[in-house]
Amino acid sequence: MVDILLVEDNPNDAELAIRALRKHNLANRLEWVKDGAAALDFLFHRGDYAERSDTLPRVMLLDLRLPKLDGIEVLRAVRDHPETRELPVVVLTSSREEQDLIATYQLGVNSFVAKPVAFDEFARTVADLGMYWVLVNRVPPEIRPA
Repeated sequence: MVDILLVEDNPNDAELAIRALRKHNLANRLEWVKDGAAALDFLFHRGDYAERSDTLPRVMLLDLRLPKLDGIEVLRAVRDHPETRELPVVVLTSSREEQDLIATYQLGVNSFVAKPVAFDEFARTVADLGMYWVLVNRVPPEIRPA
């Protein structure tokens, strides 16, 4: 079972996020993918993830600037598919562009968080996101792990 799908191409940001989540015991059920195509493969049980049989993650932390398929296209595909439409998606990005903020909310993102530049602040932000979306937030039964 996966609680958090981390979609992040920057290995440094991914490692910081994983460490912050691990510190709060939230990384045990985390999957990290490095591009948008891999994120969709994971969610739709394709390619390397064709044999995956568990339910959707409780939340997807999605960067916008990704190789192969950018975060906005990933979000569009997730919201267009009936099985993933209700999946909570949090954009976690270095983008400060208003057009990205507007586009993601128009597509139905649940939250848009700009990555803090400072290490401690970034770690705290990721930990807070993980705790809220995994421990506090309630998800529909179709998403909830069995």
